[in-house]
Amino acid sequence: MILRCVAARSGPLRSFLRGELALSSTLVKGGKAAGIFRVNGVPALLNWPVAPGDVVEAVLTEPPASLPPEPGPLEILYEDEALLAVDKPPGLWVHPTAARQEGTLANRVAAYYAGRGLACGIHVATRLDRDTFGVVLLAKHGHVHSRLGALQAAGRLEKTYLAAVLGAPPAEAGVVALPIARRGGGSLLREVSPAGQAAETAYRLLAQSGGVSLLALTPRTGRTHQLRVHCAALGCPILGDRDYGGAAAGALGLAGQQLCAWRLRLPHPLTGERLEIRSRQGPQFPDWAKFLPETS
Repeated sequence: MILRCVAARSGPLRSFLRGELALSSTLVKGGKAAGIFRVNGVPALLNWPVAPGDVVEAVLTEPPASLPPEPGPLEILYEDEALLAVDKPPGLWVHPTAARQEGTLANRVAAYYAGRGLACGIHVATRLDRDTFGVVLLAKHGHVHSRLGALQAAGRLEKTYLAAVLGAPPAEAGVVALPIARRGGGSLLREVSPAGQAAETAYRLLAQSGGVSLLALTPRTGRTHQLRVHCAALGCPILGDRDYGGAAAGALGLAGQQLCAWRLRLPHPLTGERLEIRSRQGPQFPDWAKFLPETS
């Protein structure tokens, strides 16, 4: 991946790397030894005098992730030299843990990169629970991942989920603002608690059918299990969510947890271009695609 800019001012190369290219001080210092910086195609040191019109470049590579590559289905929704967005199926872990190094989406991505000879890292920017499906965004370099983190902290990664829920919310639209904390007793589950972290979810009712509702959910914070906990708190748990009261999915002929990371909107972390990435999946709700929230 090559980052570049055309200088509109004079100054040392270091100032362009930290300013116009927004590289971290750690990356700039490390790149000095690696010789990855160029001015007008010529390798340059950090104090190189840059003049207006000069082309400044940083050639960024990253060694492959140290996890076993495993070929497997990979539905690609978007890809360029900096980003990869895939449509994760339900039932697949996103990344390995200390106890589980295989059988994850990250393993499939590693095989995809290896098969194409790409020197890319695997940095997950939008994680999903194992049973949640839909858009997962990955950065190919730590610098890009850092830029995505800054966008997310600034509220510029707009996520919309679709959920099939049991029953219906108390109003057609609203905001759930309830703090979320980890349950006691060593549990990994969460609950609404005044001692928890602030959490907000906007919701909109899209359709109803046979005691089931289709909701559009927009998380304004990013707490673990936030959408699942907030839907349960509304009195309409997500179908198939056995942890938070939605286990009725089987009785209604539905398979698995009905929560889809359907749409992601963001400015490209390097170019600023507006991106909209949509999943090709959706919850098991009759004709769900007819009710998509096109304008919000």
